[in-house]
Amino acid sequence: MLNYPVDTTGYMTIPRGVALVGALVLTSLVPGQVDYRPFLMGGMALVVYANWLMLGYSPAMDWRPVVEAGMLQGAGLGMLLPALARAAFGTLDPKLRPEGGALINLSRLYGSTIGIAVVQLFFYANTQAVHVALAKHLTPFRVAAHGAGPIGKPSLAALNGMVTHQAATVAVIDQFEILMFAMLVVIPLVFFLRKPRPAG
Repeated sequence: MLNYPVDTTGYMTIPRGVALVGALVLTSLVPGQVDYRPFLMGGMALVVYANWLMLGYSPAMDWRPVVEAGMLQGAGLGMLLPALARAAFGTLDPKLRPEGGALINLSRLYGSTIGIAVVQLFFYANTQAVHVALAKHLTPFRVAAHGAGPIGKPSLAALNGMVTHQAATVAVIDQFEILMFAMLVVIPLVFFLRKPRPAG
C-alpha cells in the first residue's frame, strides 16, 4: 500500500529476520534449569508492543516505523519460540517426545493456516465495510462555489481507488489491533504452565 518496489520491501523485512534469529539463538543458549516463563512473558510483551506501534501506521509514513516494529516483533518471536518448545516438552516423558514433536508441529501448521484464513477473511470484510462507510459521504458531483458538472468516469475511478486504499489501510491497522488483543488475552495462561522437570 506504500507503493514500495519489491526489493525495497524485501530489505525492510531483513531487520525483522535478523532480530528473530538473534533472539532465537540467545534464548536457546539459556540453561534448561532456568524457568522459561519469564521468556514467554517477555516475548509476548515485545510482540504486543510491536503490534501497538503498528497501530500508528499511515500512508504518509516512511520506512522507519515498519523496520522498528518489525525488529521488535522479530525479537519477541525469537524469545517466544524456544520458550514454547520448553513448555511443550519440559514435562513430557522423553519416550513420548517424537510423538509430541509431531503433534506440536501439526498443531502449529493447522493453527497458522486457520489463523491466516481468519485474518484474510477479516481483512477483506473490513475493507469492504470501511469502503462503504467512506464512500457513502461522496457524490458524483463536485461541491464547489464556482459550480461544476458531474465527475467523469476516469475521475470516479481515481476517487474509488483512493477510497479503497484508505479502507485497506484502516483494515490492516485493525488487524494489528486484533492480533495485539489476542496476544494480551493469552498472556495470563503463562501462569498455568508448570516448570519443566530437571533433566536426568
